[in-house]
Amino acid sequence: MDLRFTDDELAFRDEVRAFCRTALPAGIRDKLVAGGSPSKDDMVRWTRILADRGWAVPHWPVEHGGTGWSPIKQYIFTEELAQTPAPAPLAFGVNMVGPVIYTFGSEAQKRRFLPRIVRLDDWWCQGFSEPGAGSDLASLRTRAVRDGEFYVVNGQKTWTTLAQHADWIFCLVRTDPAAKKQAGISFLLIDMRSPGITVRPIQTIDGGHEVNEVFLDEVRVPVENRVGEENRGWDYAKFLLGNERVTIARVGVSKERIRRIKALAAQQSVGGVRLLDRQDFREKLAAVEVELKALEMTQLRVLANEAKRETGKQDPASSILKIKGSEIQQATSELLLEVVGPYALPYQPREELDGRNEPPIGPDWASTIAPSYFNLRKVSIYGGSNEIQRSIIAKAILGL
Repeated sequence: MDLRFTDDELAFRDEVRAFCRTALPAGIRDKLVAGGSPSKDDMVRWTRILADRGWAVPHWPVEHGGTGWSPIKQYIFTEELAQTPAPAPLAFGVNMVGPVIYTFGSEAQKRRFLPRIVRLDDWWCQGFSEPGAGSDLASLRTRAVRDGEFYVVNGQKTWTTLAQHADWIFCLVRTDPAAKKQAGISFLLIDMRSPGITVRPIQTIDGGHEVNEVFLDEVRVPVENRVGEENRGWDYAKFLLGNERVTIARVGVSKERIRRIKALAAQQSVGGVRLLDRQDFREKLAAVEVELKALEMTQLRVLANEAKRETGKQDPASSILKIKGSEIQQATSELLLEVVGPYALPYQPREELDGRNEPPIGPDWASTIAPSYFNLRKVSIYGGSNEIQRSIIAKAILGL
């Protein structure tokens, strides 16, 4: 299998790089280079720039706004965004619910929702995890009871990322409590403005507000908002999670972080020796780079095999990408923490920093590194914990 890019693919990479250099607003890029996160307005602005170019949903079918690019070109595009760095399109709409809708949804759902996902007119969030159903997602207890042309939904979702911004939430709900737990689940699209929905923030270990609890109390959802068949939601969720685990590898993000590590380590000295010149540090950095190259090769092999898979079936190798991708993200954040050393700061809200008589000690770039390190402890858990992914590999690949 030849994993080298063709001349056409290399020319495409140059085209994407040139576009990102000229089209990405400088303020957004500067924020990401400094280790910050894009705001909602930043995400909407950049998504619409991509949409105007026809690049907002490159992996979707052409009839729904996709590009017709090969899987390799889609991969190149994603990696170039990450290495610019530029915001990736909002995953909850573009990579998760969008593909579920165009694969399993009704024609009315496709017409209603897909164009609005393309331009980020609707911000989506994911209603899967519950207080008693995280890695064991099939144990979810949120109920949806049929009442004529509506479902009445009661329950609680947790760790709902960016729900504070969301217009819609896609939810797994139990519609047949008597069935085997995987067999009694349906997939609903719920308007976040519906009466009975309450969103409460959860402060994460880095001190930020990224995730939330979502409470659903007698929420009425039209039956027409159910995707696919009743009690088949588990199948649609597996399809969605397979897509998520491929993108969660984030090779480009880790490449960009390694470049940042090298640049900063060249500026920092320990005992009069540049950190980048220390043997122990170089060995740790080289080990991560080797792991990242192996991950990149594995991802390219998965992409090369994509055309051979049955439509709607996910490659179990996506679980390998999820495990290694999350481990490498954590390893690179730990190296950054070593680079910043004593200047590492806990999370400090901007209003507190503005009220200080003296600025924080240390360089400006240091302030985001410790919070990022703590925040990335989650990546080996969400999207299906790494322990669960190892079980998938054992069954689906090794036949154990």
